[in-house]
Amino acid sequence: MQKLSVQTKAFRAAIPHTIPILAGFWFLGLTYGIYMNVSGFSFWYPMLMSITIFAGSMEFVTVNLLLGAFNPLQAFVMTLMINARHLFYGISMLDKYRGLGWKSFYLIFGMCDESFSINYTADIPEDVDRGWFMFFVTLLNHFYWFFGATLGGIFGSLIHFNTEGLDFVMTAMFVVIFLDQWLKEKNHASALAGIGISVLCLAAFGSDDFIIPSMIGILGALTLMRKPLEGKA
Repeated sequence: MQKLSVQTKAFRAAIPHTIPILAGFWFLGLTYGIYMNVSGFSFWYPMLMSITIFAGSMEFVTVNLLLGAFNPLQAFVMTLMINARHLFYGISMLDKYRGLGWKSFYLIFGMCDESFSINYTADIPEDVDRGWFMFFVTLLNHFYWFFGATLGGIFGSLIHFNTEGLDFVMTAMFVVIFLDQWLKEKNHASALAGIGISVLCLAAFGSDDFIIPSMIGILGALTLMRKPLEGKA
């Protein structure tokens, strides 16, 4: 029996973790491609933007930026505000990405909410290379978005069905990941702190502006709780 290569083994291990992302990204990417199409852009706009930007929310906003007056400062500030949560993702992944060589550059570029969730929480088998596993998770998710966006851009004028509500796939996935982590952890202090701070920030800042304050609050709380949590672990 032929022995599987390191890359093949990691690729096969990564695929099952990304299947839920395929369902959500395909429909969301398709919606984005259709939106670009009806806004007057050729299919290669969503195709190239899905490869080079790879930030779903920002790509939708970019449509209005392209249609409006040229203002690079506004585009920069808006991008920073929309994707500021990735700063906190990056801090969480410092140890996991250390020592991965050239793969770390793509992992940093391709980090999205979904890839972060999988790479941070997945139980990687001992016989699977950690770096290649995270690389293929990120690459597959990137491809799913690219595929949906390109398909929507090409066939946008021919597709006429309602995709409203399909983005709930992503919400459901994050709930499942949270519950899985809850069951794995014996000490739920960090999870409860995250929920409590998020609820308080939601009440204080509203649904449109609570994410960044929540992450700052969670980062501060977990920093203060680090030694007690490590002691209990």
